Amino acid sequence: MFNIIFKTIALVLPLLLSIAYFTLAERKILSSIQRRKGPNVVGTFGLLQPLADGLKLFVKETVLPSNCDVVLFIFAPILTFFLSILSWVVIPFGKGMSYAELNIGILYLLAISSLGVYGIIIAGWSSNSKYAFLGALRSSAQMISYELTIGFSILSVIICTNSLNLINIVFCQEKIWYCVPLFPIFIIFFISSLAETNRHPFDLPEAEAELVSGYNVEYSAMGFALFFLGEYGNMLLMSSLNTILFLGGWLAPFYLNFLPDSFWFGIKVVFFVILFVVARAILPRYRYDQLMRLGWKVFLPFTLGWFILTSSILLTFNWLI
Repeated sequence: MFNIIFKTIALVLPLLLSIAYFTLAERKILSSIQRRKGPNVVGTFGLLQPLADGLKLFVKETVLPSNCDVVLFIFAPILTFFLSILSWVVIPFGKGMSYAELNIGILYLLAISSLGVYGIIIAGWSSNSKYAFLGALRSSAQMISYELTIGFSILSVIICTNSLNLINIVFCQEKIWYCVPLFPIFIIFFISSLAETNRHPFDLPEAEAELVSGYNVEYSAMGFALFFLGEYGNMLLMSSLNTILFLGGWLAPFYLNFLPDSFWFGIKVVFFVILFVVARAILPRYRYDQLMRLGWKVFLPFTLGWFILTSSILLTFNWLI
């Protein structure tokens, strides 16, 4: 029992700190790109700014809309945050460094990510606001559309490894990382990660100019904070998945294995995190019909065709051998 509690704290506490300082890194990178000063008042170089923001949200009063469904309104952000934390259970940070090793880890992640739509739909509907409801509908349609693309992209990796275990997928990349033979799928998976997490240039559910923040517009204080933590936790999760599936997880490049496994895993995740932030800084927002067309008419047929091509090549070589 004590071991389970210790492992849970060891997983959740660093994750929350990573999310907090991810927000600071994002603001610093955006300010640098836009040639202005970022947070620099609270603490040295603004290093205490995330803690100050968290404290501010914690002490604020929770405002409940007059005509909302109170139970569901409170439950929605809790569900979103809980599912975001639950996804990290099967993520391996290094050799033997995961909370739980599941042979069906990929299926577990897909199941948890599909449940994430419910938190957003419940939040939009229970708020009794047309802006929140429209944002929730947009988000659910977007997440379901790009989950198909992500699923077929992962299938291409699964047939190369013949395993659903994330640790086995990493070990299968000891000779060559899958970003080389599966480069088009690697690019599509990353772009789909942006859409799945509602980030630029696919942040249509939270388009400030149209929906004044979308499905979470009625939330304040800790309700807003939980949505915020869930969203940034999902961004870190998708960065970790990109690392595990295509960049060899914790495996060191060019035989530089004198550093710890977790170091290389962290460096690769930071690389994708920076790409997430840079995409927000430099790319314009898609129109919603363009977003849906890209998912259904471009990415889905391509990933399906690539999956058929990859499976055909592997079956042919196995038959010849």
